[in-house]
Amino acid sequence: MIGRGLILTIILFWGLRLIVAPIQSNTVNNSFLHLINLPFHEAGHVFFRPFGRLLTSMGGSLGQLLVPLICCLVLLIKTRDPFGGAVTFWWFGENFIDLAPYVNDARRLVMPLVGGNTGRTAPYGFHDWQYILTETGLLKYDHFLARTFWGIGSVIMFIAVVWGFTLLVRQYSILKARP
Repeated sequence: MIGRGLILTIILFWGLRLIVAPIQSNTVNNSFLHLINLPFHEAGHVFFRPFGRLLTSMGGSLGQLLVPLICCLVLLIKTRDPFGGAVTFWWFGENFIDLAPYVNDARRLVMPLVGGNTGRTAPYGFHDWQYILTETGLLKYDHFLARTFWGIGSVIMFIAVVWGFTLLVRQYSILKARP
């Protein structure tokens, strides 16, 4: 129970640090968890490639969101570990915040991409969210959508921490009631 309390404390303060940092600061992408998210993002492009160019571009973000959500469901359904589910649900929310600076950069194209280029200098001439929002006619809403991702991620992380805290309180109550 102490270990779970420590994990919950870490994700609480880590989440708060990510939530209060401005999207433009790119604080989330300087976090080590971004390096964990990145392979799932890139694998999403490969996985969704058979479905066309738009879904290939969206696939990175979808892959990044689907992996923690699948982990959450496995922990809840297969292993019946609701605390693990809460932690991976927090990770799901963190991925929305991780994507927000990328969405926010769709018009500016100055954010560093894999390989060291920016959206402006990428050999293929764009980055995912520039392409996605251009193709869907939503490019002018990039900042709004980034703030929406940020908000969704913040709410999910808050719910996950409250969920985890509730589970710890319940576990403590059960342990305390034992003779």
